[in-house]
Amino acid sequence: MSFHADLELSGRSVLVCGAGAPALAPIRNLLDASASVTVVGAAPVASITDLAGRGQLILVERTVESGDLASASLIVPATGDAKLDSTIVELARRARAPCVIPAETQLPEEPQTGSVILVGGGPGDPGLITLAGLEAVRRADVIVSDRLAPLSILKHAKSSAEIIDVAKIPRGAHTSQDRINAILIEQAHAGRTVVRLKGGDSFVFGRGGEEWQACAEEGVAVTVIPGVTSATAAPALAGIPLTHRQLTQGFTVISGHVPPGHSGSTLDWGALARLHTTLVIMMGVATLPAITAELIKHGMAGDTPAATVADAGMPTQRTVTGSVSDIAERTISARLAPPAITVIGAVAAFRAVGGEGRPHEAASADRGH
Repeated sequence: MSFHADLELSGRSVLVCGAGAPALAPIRNLLDASASVTVVGAAPVASITDLAGRGQLILVERTVESGDLASASLIVPATGDAKLDSTIVELARRARAPCVIPAETQLPEEPQTGSVILVGGGPGDPGLITLAGLEAVRRADVIVSDRLAPLSILKHAKSSAEIIDVAKIPRGAHTSQDRINAILIEQAHAGRTVVRLKGGDSFVFGRGGEEWQACAEEGVAVTVIPGVTSATAAPALAGIPLTHRQLTQGFTVISGHVPPGHSGSTLDWGALARLHTTLVIMMGVATLPAITAELIKHGMAGDTPAATVADAGMPTQRTVTGSVSDIAERTISARLAPPAITVIGAVAAFRAVGGEGRPHEAASADRGH
């Protein structure tokens, strides 16, 4: 569901009826248009709960009531149930409230066999998805989407496409990987073209390899469309080159999901401290104090430059700088939250003089610097 460019929504109160996956694209479009969005719906999906937690919309967790329609400047039915959406349109008509009328859905002829396309959506800015990834979204019958995927891209999906939200919020609501694998297989076996849309690149800490393996074991054809990984994009957008001819001859990307000393950690922290390459830590906001202490313990100089970049490529992008001895404290003090990446090494000092290198769609909306 999209909105005409000449429909002025900035600052207007818009009521979205429905909090399931079908509401994701309309909500993102409305937020992009600077509307004041209230979502009413039972059992909200994790991505919508996440947006409410960030203060980007108001979420009312219950079924829609006729009284909800009176104060809104615009009503958007987005329950995913055609009959229920029609009921909301009729209630809006009776209340004389402006309402978006959903297009009638025409189901495509079901093909003989389905397939899965793993699409890396890039770090968040919709301008950073590849042309091949965008084309896959346009022709998908089903889109299985992450919270970190560029959700505004969903407005390019065909009207009959089913959108399934499988968001994973850190230490919060999530869909298990086994269930995600099962969804991909079930939908493909039903003869549909399934796009698995996620942020960054599917094969860089994105579990794309697990999803490919699960599909292959069940005879499902898989195509991979690489994405711009946030491991390289986040530093670049913050003005930090991961390599520099005069400073470092390489970079190392690691997961900080578990801290040093954890039974699940297989990293050689002593070796990492002595590599003299740029160190890129993904998924390490919570464990950053333990990681930096371990690096210093193994000989890394405490004054080694460091920077943390949060919400890379988005209007909310923020960067804090420091050294390996204090970057954890600075990150916490600035209240940076996932998704965020920490860069440790001489090149992180570039941020102090180089500024941000933002994509064109996000640059004008930068806040927090």
